Amino acid sequence: MAAKFGTSGLRGLVGDLTDGTAAAHARAFGRHLLENAIIPAGAPVYLGRDKRASSPQIAAQCASALIAEGLEPVECGVLPTPALALHAMGRGAAALMITGSHIPDDRNGVKFYRPDGEIDKDDEAGISRLAPEFLPGQLAGPTVLRDDSALAAAAFIARYRGFTPDGLFSGLRIGLYEHSSAASDVLAAILDEAGAEIVRLGKSEVFVPVDTEAVSEETRTLATGWVRSHSLDGLVSTDGDGDRPLVVDETGAVIRGDALGLIVARYLSADAVVTPVTSNSGIESRCAAEVHRTRVGSPYVIAGMAEALSLGKERVIGFEANGGVLTGNLMEMGSCRLEALPTRDSVLPILCAFAAARSAGESLSAHVAGLGLPVAASDRIENFPTATSKALVAELSADLAARTRFFETIGRPLTVDLTDGLRVSLENGCIVHLRPSGNAPEMRIYSEAESEGPARDLIVRTVERVRQSAGSYPG
Repeated sequence: MAAKFGTSGLRGLVGDLTDGTAAAHARAFGRHLLENAIIPAGAPVYLGRDKRASSPQIAAQCASALIAEGLEPVECGVLPTPALALHAMGRGAAALMITGSHIPDDRNGVKFYRPDGEIDKDDEAGISRLAPEFLPGQLAGPTVLRDDSALAAAAFIARYRGFTPDGLFSGLRIGLYEHSSAASDVLAAILDEAGAEIVRLGKSEVFVPVDTEAVSEETRTLATGWVRSHSLDGLVSTDGDGDRPLVVDETGAVIRGDALGLIVARYLSADAVVTPVTSNSGIESRCAAEVHRTRVGSPYVIAGMAEALSLGKERVIGFEANGGVLTGNLMEMGSCRLEALPTRDSVLPILCAFAAARSAGESLSAHVAGLGLPVAASDRIENFPTATSKALVAELSADLAARTRFFETIGRPLTVDLTDGLRVSLENGCIVHLRPSGNAPEMRIYSEAESEGPARDLIVRTVERVRQSAGSYPG
């Protein structure tokens, strides 16, 4: 089984999932929930998917696998991951989302949800232990399932009804880059109900892998062009399954996901924030909430949120550098009640960004500038062997001499943080962070500096050093 659990669900090449591996993990998931009395025999399990070419086939195989365990798969069609999670949790049921999120179309994945939210690392271990029992076994799915597609989409739209005060979005002209996002229709409906004028752009029948944490130059160029040519107050989009937001301000600049998370924390008056070590180092000093740092991945963020709740915190949110925001408990805003949704959501940060700026009488760019965060940048080296990434980061983490040599053209290392990958604070006050991706063969690179130019330059020079060093490690 080449497919494996990453930072968020099972991931792998399409062929490594359709060979029966995805179905085996779906059946193992059902067995795990049944054996631990988390769901009863015959229980419904809600199935959603993104718009990848392989997603219908994988969904059908997973449906058959669930039936083989005596469970009832329920069709929810193409919809955002948070909408599927909300629909299933509201019915006390489990769910499977067939998606590879932001990674290319030759890959895919499965996200697993218990009735109380995303699975944790213990669940992953239980599923991984059981899955080999069901291999091989390429299954064809049933042709007819109970269909909750319309109900699930409508419930997600209703979740945000009344979130913004009447008239707050009046006059706002917002572009929606649809591409192949599973969230485009519901996001358009939510923003329209809030009173904004929506300009729908760039719809694609072919899957487009939009990464909101390492936004491509092609996406930046498209967004900037649309903002200017359509006189937009901002532009929004999401990744493939709609759990990570992309927000572009009125100048055409992409707003980083951790800045969006900070805006949500401030707008919702959070008293606890949980975010990975990759998020901006200025978060702690820019909000009143108690901030807890974790490794990268929603399971770690969710565990940190649970700990905050156990300590009596009453307004708990989590967010990642990709902009996805999670809520730990009920929060009331405007005339709506936001039930806890402990999975990444793209809609809440999009709404909060425009609402916070509008409430302050500012443009998006002015509001973000007012946060006063250090300037951060991020990128990735694609098709970079995972073994090479891990070997390089391991040596640089353990060997001071190797680390000094690696950074000699970048800056003198002072301190390191090994929470997740290698995060190095340099003598000049800048930060460079290397982290092997948990979802694909990629090296993730993050930086912080006093301004945009130096932050981007750090990324460029670090990418060059990584490529120069790669030949010394297994690949």
